[in-house]
Amino acid sequence: MATTKTKVSRRKFLKAGAIAAGAGAATLAMPNVSRAQTTTLKMQGAWGAKDIFNDMAVQYIDRVNAMAGGRLKINYLAEGAVVKAFQVLDAVNKGVLDGAHSVTVYWYGKSKVASLFGTGPVWGQNAHHGLAWIHNGGGIELYNELLKNLGLNVVGFFAMPMPTQPLGWFKKVIKTSEDMKGLKYRTVGLAADLFQTMGVKVTQLPGGEIVPALQKGVIEAFEFNNPTSDKSFGAQDVSKIYMMGSFHQAAEFFEITFNKDKYNSLPKEHQAILKYGAEAASNANFWMAMDQYSKDLLWLKDKAGVKVYRTPNSVMKDQLVAWDKNLVTLDKDPFFKKVHASQRAFAHRVAYYELLNSCDYKLAFDHYFPGELGF
Repeated sequence: MATTKTKVSRRKFLKAGAIAAGAGAATLAMPNVSRAQTTTLKMQGAWGAKDIFNDMAVQYIDRVNAMAGGRLKINYLAEGAVVKAFQVLDAVNKGVLDGAHSVTVYWYGKSKVASLFGTGPVWGQNAHHGLAWIHNGGGIELYNELLKNLGLNVVGFFAMPMPTQPLGWFKKVIKTSEDMKGLKYRTVGLAADLFQTMGVKVTQLPGGEIVPALQKGVIEAFEFNNPTSDKSFGAQDVSKIYMMGSFHQAAEFFEITFNKDKYNSLPKEHQAILKYGAEAASNANFWMAMDQYSKDLLWLKDKAGVKVYRTPNSVMKDQLVAWDKNLVTLDKDPFFKKVHASQRAFAHRVAYYELLNSCDYKLAFDHYFPGELGF
């Protein structure tokens, strides 16, 4: 009997030791689990509440909030809630906003190099290639160097390979570049320089100010970005000519910025969620765009009475010549030349592969839907 009690006591002792060891291991492991209080970030977009870009910003917010599991939240505000569209970067830099959803071209007034991160020349690359340059070709390092050179207290990420932006909305069909000379036309960034070289009178405006400017006669024609945004502005109510295809902004993407001090104060896993959330939203944004842009183009054409035309190749060739002229001047800035050279070299290599290897999608479309494209 005494022997039995001894064995039971030993078993209890060993069991208790195992429990204690497990508890100790759990205690030691706890520091690897974030115990930070919930952090709420205030972010504003550069987009009106009814614009599809606002919906795309919300796709980013939703993904970040879901992945953070309640420990990190972003409260998102539409354009104008705190500052105007062109002021969001300054607000993030100063800490008035924790973050912003915008495009680099909206602050190209600080440096024309900013426009290279989405609205620069095209050497055969598209926006997918542009994002590849950002992530794999040295683009993000050059972007961070630009922020440092300008003394901006900002961290930025990129998302959404935007399809080619249309030449825009006009009162008459654009058949040659001569038809655009003297026109009062809205665009932004280096596209403004481009069209000025082509003899166009350019006014730079954020999206929400376009239609009022048309109604007041400040501008006579404009481009913004895509059929869905243009429809939401009511472009079809003030113009019936829509020209598709252009080299002025053919490879743009969103810029998602955060105040650097605020970002650095976050746990590493939260920083990772903000960064990789941009990559997740990039896909979601593009898929939404493909669905909605195509629907709204057909609505503009079939329901709103808009005449849709392909921009003539002669006009686009003239744009390339204008880009060449502008780059001679722009490259006098050593840092612009450095970024330009990096982007161009990457575009050359990647577009060579893509264009040589890609099937002719237009050939297939014409085979199955003959005559629809009209060019």
